[in-house]
Amino acid sequence: MLLIFPSIEIRKECCVEVVHGVAGHERTYSIDPVQMAILWRGENAKTLHVIDRDGIEEGKVINDEIIRRMVASVDIPIQVGGGLRTFEEIERVLSMGVYRVVVGTVAAEQPELIERLVNTFGARKIAIAMFVRDGRVYVEGGHRRTERTPMDLALEMQRIGVSRIVVANRTLDGTREELSLPLLRDLAQRTNIRLTCWGGVESYRELMDLQTLERYGVDSVILGRPLYENRFPCQALWRLNEEQLTDLGPTRRI
Repeated sequence: MLLIFPSIEIRKECCVEVVHGVAGHERTYSIDPVQMAILWRGENAKTLHVIDRDGIEEGKVINDEIIRRMVASVDIPIQVGGGLRTFEEIERVLSMGVYRVVVGTVAAEQPELIERLVNTFGARKIAIAMFVRDGRVYVEGGHRRTERTPMDLALEMQRIGVSRIVVANRTLDGTREELSLPLLRDLAQRTNIRLTCWGGVESYRELMDLQTLERYGVDSVILGRPLYENRFPCQALWRLNEEQLTDLGPTRRI
C-alpha cells in the first residue's frame, strides 16, 4: 500500500490548513503545528511532510523552534522542506533531528551541491522536489519556470545517486496540483528512483488509481487539503473518536 504523508504547512507559526470535524459534529482542530503533528500520529501516520512557507519566501528555514518541538513530540520520521538552498542550511535542519530534507531549486540549478549532500549525508537524507507544469520544471516553490524537462532532471539526479524524487504536477494555470499517472509512471520506469506524488489526489478513487503505480516505484503520496477536509471514508470514524477527547497530547502517540 502507498505510504501517506500528511502535509503540515507552517506560516507565521501556524498551520496553513486546519482539520475540520465531520458534518453534525463540527470542530476545528488546533492551528498549532506541534498539536497537528500529534493528531496525525494519533491517527497512525507513519511519517509527516512539513513545509516552512515562511522559509520559501525568506530563502531559509524560519520556524526552527517549531520544527524541533514537532520532532520531539512524535515518534515517526519527519521530512522538511522550504527555502533549503545552501549546504550549511541543509546541515542545520538535519541537525534538528528531522529524518530527511526536501530540496528543489538547487537540484535544477546546482546539481553539484546535490552530489555533495548525497555524499555527505547519504541518499536517504535528501529528497528532490520537482514542480512540473506544461512539461517544464519550475523552481522557487513552483513559481519560476526553467527550460529543464522532468525527465532530464530526473536522469541527472539518478546519475548523482539520488534515491527519491517528490513530484508535484501542476495545472497549466499553476493554481493547483493535478494527478498525472503517465508522468509518474514514465519517470519511475526510466530512472528506477522511488517517487512520491505531491498532491493531485482529491478522492479515494484517485488514491486507488495512484496505487496501481506502486509496482513501478511510486510508493507514497503527500496529502494536504483533501485529508484535512475528511474526503476519505475512514476519517469520519477518526473525527467521531476525537470528539470524545479533551487532550491530543503525547498520550495519543503510538
